[in-house]
Amino acid sequence: MQPIISVSDVSKTYATGHVALRTINLDIREGEIFALLGPNGAGKTTLIGIICGLINPSSGHITVAGHDIVRNYRTVRSMIGLVPQELSTEMFETVFATTAYTRGLFGKPKNSAFVEKVLRDLSLWDKKDSRIMALSGGMKRRVLIAKALVHEPRILFLDEPTAGVDVELRKDMWNVIRRLRDDGVTVILTTHYIEEAEEMADRIGVITKGELIVVQEKHELMRKLGKKQLVLELQKPLDAIPAALQKHALELAPTGTSLTFTYDTQAERTGITALLADMREAGIGFKDLATSQSSLEDIFVDLVRQSR
Repeated sequence: MQPIISVSDVSKTYATGHVALRTINLDIREGEIFALLGPNGAGKTTLIGIICGLINPSSGHITVAGHDIVRNYRTVRSMIGLVPQELSTEMFETVFATTAYTRGLFGKPKNSAFVEKVLRDLSLWDKKDSRIMALSGGMKRRVLIAKALVHEPRILFLDEPTAGVDVELRKDMWNVIRRLRDDGVTVILTTHYIEEAEEMADRIGVITKGELIVVQEKHELMRKLGKKQLVLELQKPLDAIPAALQKHALELAPTGTSLTFTYDTQAERTGITALLADMREAGIGFKDLATSQSSLEDIFVDLVRQSR
């Protein structure tokens, strides 16, 4: 199946000499939720701006649903909804008026019923007659999402969509995004909240210093790069890790009451059996044990650290 977005050898160097993107190659599948993660200044917003036609690349080629973004700009732009980071909208307009007006900008016929549906889906209908200036930051961000959806795009870009939004509103937005995906909309989001990517994304891309260092199915990424930890609660505290256990690269808790063993779930041997045998041989008993899996945040931090 042809990807709905294809980015080939795209780079961007600004007039100042700053290199924002370095030879990016990326295919986005139709109907997926793709999360683009990276630290501040990594190039996330620049890449989105280029795909949406707001920033000119220094080199490379991009197609959206088979259309070249330069030669077929109007066609491509009508297929894309963009929710930017900045809360910039018409402060004196009402929620309904600004949403309906945006639909018209894309050449769509008036459709009050559809505007109402979008506002209801985003829990904005009771605010339809309120001026934007009177809304909270979270509600203003919902209005931006409404404006991005009202022309019925096939692709939705969300650049830090829940920045400054409280936890309850954030979870409501997650539900909206899932419904959009279920309706066939392709969603690309950047976020600082890694739990958002872990909760919603089908695939993850990690970008740092303008380079895309990994693109992977979320579950496969966590399976391949995630590690497990075994925490052993000791029967008696230790002052230090005995020499007989040094080869296991254990971490002793500051209180001396527990040992943590990190192991690779993909390895042929985890080393747990050998560790327990050596502990028994050394006369070190434990009263309880527990395991934990590294989170997407742990993986992200490790990937970015390794790329420095």
